[in-house]
Amino acid sequence: MRKIFVITSILLVLLNIISIFVFPWFLISLIIVIPFITIGIRDMIQTSQTLRRNFPIIAHFRYIFEMIRPEINQYFVESDTDGVPFNREQRSVVYQRAKGVRDSVPFGTKKNVYQVGYEWVNHSLRPTQLNHHNLRVMIGGTDCLQPYSANLLNISAMSYGSLSKNAVLALNGGAKDGGFAHNTGEGGLTPYHLENGGDIIWQIGTGYFGCRNLDGSFNELEFVKKAAHTPQVKMIEIKLSQGAKPGHGGILPSKKVTPEIAAIRGVPLGKDVISPPSHSVFSTPTEMMYFIGKLRKLSGGKPIGIKMCLGNKWEFIAMCKAMKLTNITPDYISVDGAEGGTGAAPLEFTNSVGTPGIDALMFVHNSLVGFGLRKRIRIMSSGKVTTGFEMIKLMALGADLVYSARGMMMALGCIQALKCNSNECPTGVATQDPTLMNGLVVKDKRKRVAHFQIETIKSMVEIIEAMGLEGTHELRPWHVMRRVSDTESKSYADLFEYIPEGSLLENNVPLSFESAVKLASPESFKPLFF
Repeated sequence: MRKIFVITSILLVLLNIISIFVFPWFLISLIIVIPFITIGIRDMIQTSQTLRRNFPIIAHFRYIFEMIRPEINQYFVESDTDGVPFNREQRSVVYQRAKGVRDSVPFGTKKNVYQVGYEWVNHSLRPTQLNHHNLRVMIGGTDCLQPYSANLLNISAMSYGSLSKNAVLALNGGAKDGGFAHNTGEGGLTPYHLENGGDIIWQIGTGYFGCRNLDGSFNELEFVKKAAHTPQVKMIEIKLSQGAKPGHGGILPSKKVTPEIAAIRGVPLGKDVISPPSHSVFSTPTEMMYFIGKLRKLSGGKPIGIKMCLGNKWEFIAMCKAMKLTNITPDYISVDGAEGGTGAAPLEFTNSVGTPGIDALMFVHNSLVGFGLRKRIRIMSSGKVTTGFEMIKLMALGADLVYSARGMMMALGCIQALKCNSNECPTGVATQDPTLMNGLVVKDKRKRVAHFQIETIKSMVEIIEAMGLEGTHELRPWHVMRRVSDTESKSYADLFEYIPEGSLLENNVPLSFESAVKLASPESFKPLFF
């Protein structure tokens, strides 16, 4: 191949030189040919890519096709139901509801209702009628002086830095317009979270961004200044881990670390911002509970929650034991599934670390029930929520309310280009590139965020009405059906175990929890024995 290229190149050059004197218009072809010959020579000389050395010029087509493969696949190859992480049907319903256009579908479902994994709820012959505006959940236990009445669907944690300034402004504006809450993500509370007046859940991660000292430790004075004296901050959330990279710590690529972001977070410019994998203010379950109590007091009595992707089961049991020992509980627990994630994460962590959302939700709910704590603690659940049915499913399985991250991103205009970690997001959502970011018009996109949330709640309510229920509080696991074979389907009440109230405080612990309960200690996250 290389010999052919060399011979052909020499002949083309000679032919073009001769042609200049005979047919001057051949000069144009020379101008076209010379760059290709130059590229080919460079390909043969370089040593880093074998394909380019062996197949000059032609190899570049392989790299071009590889570069546009995701777009070709998304627009021309995949069907409406087989795209990942979100298929076209899921994306389309978000876009339609965000824009306020027709979201109905013609000619019946495209799903195979006899395929294993198909899920549904059954309707009632006696539908109900509900007040759409009264479906809120009060968060805050007996120690909480400023409980918060939360919407059933809220914006999950996404940091400024991972998201653009305009994306944050639009999300918070949508939260203000729609009457729901906006989680800051671990990147800290910024002016853009406050500018449009939407309710804020301030997330504090292991980096303590926004309330940290120069050495990365927790700064009480900065926390008080923002948590207690900022009316928009309705709740505080301690991030223990997240679904995309549990146990890893957040990652903000250096390309996204602008001088402003570096100043807001208190980090050096020009380097990747990698949060520590664990907190420095506590190292045991009991210390965690005291820290929760401390933050509640420092914030003026606002609700304090924790966010976690479930890992070792005995560790969560240890936290429950610490709650009983100290009589301090979080006001809510946000359960993130391993299928979650909006930003940069190592492939192995995204694919192979952490408990999937449904399994995690069931275990957390059961554990709190077993320790007699469930009535004191609300559960928020997240993980690929784009429709009312997905909300109903999570609430039937144990959640009180729901977070959505990628659904909200798509409401902003995200096209699932899968460039969140490159600073090249074409829709201006997940980038700090001013040119790309300016394409996202806040005034327009905040309306779309609000529309998506409102219409999704509306669809959820309509399903609940069709089920004959009086509200989300009546949802139970047996309401959700799942096909387990071609000829058999079961409710989630049959698929999962639900343990009795207080059963983990008794001597006769359910067999499925026996090992985790024996291993767990309120004084350590390590197992008592192996």
